[in-house]
Amino acid sequence: MSETSPGEIRPPKKIAIATRAKGKTKAELDAPVLLMLALLAGAYIAFGGLFAMTALAGTSDALPFGPAQVLAGVVFSLGLILVLLGGAELFTGNTLLVVAWAEGRAGFAPILWALLLAYIANFVGSIAIVLLAFAANLHMAGDGAVGAAALAGATRKVELGFGAALASGILANMLVCLAVWLAFGARSAADKVLVIIPPIAAFVAMGLEHSVANMSLIPFGWLVQGSTGPIGLGSFLGNLVPVTIGNIIGGAAIGLAYWFAYLRPQQE
Repeated sequence: MSETSPGEIRPPKKIAIATRAKGKTKAELDAPVLLMLALLAGAYIAFGGLFAMTALAGTSDALPFGPAQVLAGVVFSLGLILVLLGGAELFTGNTLLVVAWAEGRAGFAPILWALLLAYIANFVGSIAIVLLAFAANLHMAGDGAVGAAALAGATRKVELGFGAALASGILANMLVCLAVWLAFGARSAADKVLVIIPPIAAFVAMGLEHSVANMSLIPFGWLVQGSTGPIGLGSFLGNLVPVTIGNIIGGAAIGLAYWFAYLRPQQE
C-alpha cells in the first residue's frame, strides 16, 4: 500500500529524489529525442502564450489590470500542463538538472549540452507556432484586439532594462521550477494540473519574464508591429539574454536549495 493516497502530494524529500532521478535521465537523452521533445515544448509554451493574448484581448475596457492579469496567467498555464503531462523538454524547467549534478549523478558538461539543445529547439518550436498563428490571422481576431494585446505585451517586454529583465527572469523561473517540482510530487494527472496552475498564474499575473514564453510572445508582437516600432532584433535579444540568465539563476536556486535541504551528504 502506498504511503500517500491519490490527491496527496509526495513529501519533499521524495520529490527531491524523483527530481534527481529525472535529471539523470534527461541529461542522458539521445540528442534527436531531446530535440524533438524540446521542439514540442517550445510549441506548447507558445500555445499557452497565444491563449493568454487571446484572453487579454479587449479586457482593458472590461476588467481592471489585476483580474485581467490573473486570467491571462491561469490560461497560460496550459503551456506547462502540456509540457509536463504530455512529456516534453523545456529549457527553463530543465534548469532543475542541477540537482542531478549536485548529487554527482550527471556531469556538468552533459547538463550544459542538454540545456543548450533544449533552448535551441524550444526557440524553433516557438517560432514555428508564431508563424502559423500569424498566417492563420490570429492577430486579427476580435477586430484586431488579439494583435493589439500581443503588441502591447511585447513592447513592454523589450522596453525593460537589463537589470529589471534579469531580476524578473530570476523570479519567473523560481515559480516555474516550483510548479515543476510540485508536479513531480503529484500522483495523478488532475493533481498535477492543480499544482501547476497557481505558480504559473502568479508569474504571469505579476508580469515576470520567461525566456521560452518570450520566444513566441515577442516575435508575435513583432509581426503585428510590422517594420517600424520599438521591437526589432536588437531589442528582442536585449530582452532574451538577461531573461535567460535570470531564468538559469532562478531555476538553479530552487534546485540547489532543495538539494541542500534534503539530499546533501549529512555527517552522522
